[in-house]
Amino acid sequence: MKKWIILVLLFVFGTVQAQNALDKGQFQFNGGVGLSSWGLPIYLGLDYGITEDITIGGEMSFRSYQDHWSGLPYRHSIIGFAGNGNYHFNNLLSIPENWDFYAGLNLGFFIWNSPETYGGSGASGLGFGGQVGGRYYFNEKLGVNVEFGGGNASTGGKLGISIRL
Repeated sequence: MKKWIILVLLFVFGTVQAQNALDKGQFQFNGGVGLSSWGLPIYLGLDYGITEDITIGGEMSFRSYQDHWSGLPYRHSIIGFAGNGNYHFNNLLSIPENWDFYAGLNLGFFIWNSPETYGGSGASGLGFGGQVGGRYYFNEKLGVNVEFGGGNASTGGKLGISIRL
């Protein structure tokens, strides 16, 4: 069984022919889980190649968690919306084709739903943040991504998949 696993891994990693960041006019779907002190966010996003090195995108996230206050349990949910722009360093730094490293800025807001006895529902207002991340593509379509962010519009970090459309 070990031999078959090794052969499959060698085939998958030995046939990687992915390109760097998105081509101009190309879309990419991203999805996965995030890091947050307010529950585990699930996110979905879409990126669009503006140039060979610049992408813009949008993202939506959802998280739900339970909190205890004054000995009572309270359930909360948070929906986030953000737009982002990223510069991809692949061409500038001659990064191997199956990798994609980027950094950029984001702008977004959160809407939360909490019980009235806890403080009620509300919205964050517009927030500004930044991110730095990377992807590894297994082939021309499928990759894994990791991203770290900060600021008022960020979840702190993300881990997920990327699919070029």
